[in-house]
Amino acid sequence: MENSNQKLLEKINFLLGKGQNITQNYLGERYERYAPSILFSEFKTGSLSFISNVFGTDSDYYQQFKAATKGSFYYDIESAIGILNSIKTEIESGWLISFKKLVEADVFCDFLEMAEYLLEEKYKDPAAVMIGSVLEEHLRSLCFENSIPVFDEPKEKQIPKKASRLNDDLAKNGVYNKLIQKSVTSWLDLRNNAAHGKYEEYNIDQVKLMYQGVFQFLSK
Repeated sequence: MENSNQKLLEKINFLLGKGQNITQNYLGERYERYAPSILFSEFKTGSLSFISNVFGTDSDYYQQFKAATKGSFYYDIESAIGILNSIKTEIESGWLISFKKLVEADVFCDFLEMAEYLLEEKYKDPAAVMIGSVLEEHLRSLCFENSIPVFDEPKEKQIPKKASRLNDDLAKNGVYNKLIQKSVTSWLDLRNNAAHGKYEEYNIDQVKLMYQGVFQFLSK
């Protein structure tokens, strides 16, 4: 958790540095001071990307920051910096990741219990989909903890990365090794087969092994 917090703090400090750089390079005079367009664009885009990855686009932080940066006057910039400082305080306290982990643990446990019940009742297909969904959300959580983007942003439109991309990025960044990456790939393939109706491509024993593997993966 300390390592995750450190990476988040490094990113937020980087963004705050961009904001402070703007305050030292305002254009205009006194109450009409405004940010240079290039510096403002870099600060706004980078900050919104970070906030969306951490809190989501529906969060108060994201909406407040987006509203604050509709303009580029000095008071807009100072308001945006204040929002980033609030986020920094949450990260420094450790509350952000601790709370997120507690919520996820409860939710994942409930879904895996349901998947286990489905397997006991021989319903391999919905069980595979459910286990795969838990796995994908855990991959997103790991990306969040390690400051790895979970969205692609062509032309300012956010597109969630597929689970296979998240898996590749996590391995590339050393969050886990190649052996685990291959296991995750096989579990995702099984989930995709179940989700697309290719039920003959796997059997219930493989889903049981998937359940055991994902359960152990989440427990680490």
